[in-house]
Amino acid sequence: MHKIYNALSTHRRIILFLCDFVLWNLSYYLSYIINCGISMDSFLLTEHTDIFLGGALVVNICFIVVFLLFRLYDKLWRYADIEDFFYAGIASFTANLAFMIITMIFGAFIPQFNFGTRVYISFALMSTLFVMMFRIIYRLNKILERRNLAHKAKKRLLIIGGGEGALSVLSELSKTPGNEYIPVCIVDDNKEKLHRRISGVEVVGTTYEIPEICEEYDIEVILFTISQISITDKKRILDACTKTHLEVKIIPNIYNLMTAGVPITSSIRQVEVEDLLGREPVVFDTKKYGKYLIGQTVLVTGGGGSIGSELCRQIARLKPKHLIILDIYENNAYEIQQELIRKHGTDLSFEVQIASVRDEEKLEYIFATKNIDVVFHAAAHKHVPLMETNPEEAVKNNIFGTLKLAKTADKYHVKNFVQISTDKAVNPTSVMGASKRICEMIIQMMGKRSKTNFVAVRFGNVLGSNGSVIPLFKEQIRTGGPVTVTHPDIIRYFMTIPEAVSLVLTAGSLAKGGEIFILDMGEPVKIKVLAENLIRLSGFRPHEDIKIEYTGLRPGEKLYEELLLNEEGITRTDNKKIYIGKPIEFSIDMLLNHLKKLYDAANRNDKNEVERIIAEIVPTYHHETIGAESLPENIEEETGE
Repeated sequence: MHKIYNALSTHRRIILFLCDFVLWNLSYYLSYIINCGISMDSFLLTEHTDIFLGGALVVNICFIVVFLLFRLYDKLWRYADIEDFFYAGIASFTANLAFMIITMIFGAFIPQFNFGTRVYISFALMSTLFVMMFRIIYRLNKILERRNLAHKAKKRLLIIGGGEGALSVLSELSKTPGNEYIPVCIVDDNKEKLHRRISGVEVVGTTYEIPEICEEYDIEVILFTISQISITDKKRILDACTKTHLEVKIIPNIYNLMTAGVPITSSIRQVEVEDLLGREPVVFDTKKYGKYLIGQTVLVTGGGGSIGSELCRQIARLKPKHLIILDIYENNAYEIQQELIRKHGTDLSFEVQIASVRDEEKLEYIFATKNIDVVFHAAAHKHVPLMETNPEEAVKNNIFGTLKLAKTADKYHVKNFVQISTDKAVNPTSVMGASKRICEMIIQMMGKRSKTNFVAVRFGNVLGSNGSVIPLFKEQIRTGGPVTVTHPDIIRYFMTIPEAVSLVLTAGSLAKGGEIFILDMGEPVKIKVLAENLIRLSGFRPHEDIKIEYTGLRPGEKLYEELLLNEEGITRTDNKKIYIGKPIEFSIDMLLNHLKKLYDAANRNDKNEVERIIAEIVPTYHHETIGAESLPENIEEETGE
């Protein structure tokens, strides 16, 4: 049986042609005997054989030529849509028109060859109807076959949105019988679509009824297909989805996928936490803020890291004269190098320098030979608990790496220097946060002394960065839990990596020297709620299917991150998402004196002295010592970048 099916599939065009051949000849025969006074008892053509056969010859020539010209046998009719059926109807009409014109021309010379209006009309109607009906039956048969196969799948699908996204998904699902979804119903807030069908699937209600519809229709997976929607509505709908405890998936921008030629279903992904942030994403306005990078030589330190690599991606699109990627970790640097080669080829001039920002000689060589215009300083030790147990390394790398880099940039007259900071620099409770606050002070100091525009950019946790909680939560959910949260009340601000880099690039264009730029990051997010939503959106019930364990605050960690110091005020910029923190006054001479002592203590690896001097430099530093030996394994990491 399988061999017969394969043979039929192989000779599909021949079989379709033979069926059409029978159908248009049958139509011609029936229209001829009905309209030419032939006895209906026998259906025999005893007296009309020559005329009938002559007409049949013209019919077959017309239909074969027209159907081949219209390429009807090149189409896959199992996947035909309305346009294809319309196309077949036009082909049949054209063939009938050709038959009528040719026979009427012959009829001018051979009167018997003029068949009459009734024959032409009935033949046109019957042949078109038969050809169309054959294809419709063929198509329906294939749909039934696919549905029979589809019902072997396990997941009943609810589609959110009755627009182009849903239509594209349903079309692709119908073409792939082996897919794992059965489209059951659609929800859409457009009342005009209610109880109508899209590719055979009914719109049964609105997004406000999602939990009830999921229960009524025994839904197993929810697919979000709306691309043009406000952030507020998107968050409301996804919040409703979390109440169902079902797996929720989403399709990215439909237009981008279609123009990229990527199959829609291959781009279905899990709903991410950034989909639930409830605020408009920050996007870099290249025309307004990107001009200062065009045709410039740009250095990105930590260029292989999560923030640094995204800086390289976005800078590369701005056509710099030359891009220098500096990183101490060669594997990350190699990855971004290969990515940029694949994307830009020889259109982008760039190089990779494997070096540490602590290496003064190497920095001197790079700046002396490369004529650098702009520096983005993303290199830093960022892991909060590890820096608690290794405070001298935070000092050597974060503080003095920044100081050496800033002095070298000043010496070689760099135009702009942008320092990546963190909300953990505000009233810091960790060595990492305090080291970043000292970096901000160095930037403010250099801003007063240098012609280079030194600025710092402060933002909260970055989703998907190295050390972010999100990848850890996902891995814990994948393995069945538990998901570990340090404290039920811990709160964080969140932004995506592209958003963070957008802010950094914008800040570089706004720099006048000494500013600390701060992003309006929306409402803070409770980590416990974030974990619960991730569990729900993965199709599980928090605290039942996947447990949540509270491990206790880690060394240097605090419940609430802040973006401003009490002494700081803020002023608006021309970008409504970006503010400037008012600089806190401090004694530069005192800072330099403390830095000398801190340098000596760090090089002696005197941890206690390092922490004591840090506390003198940063009065708002309130260190809470927690035994490092009590630090549990596999807990979420919080980073400032």
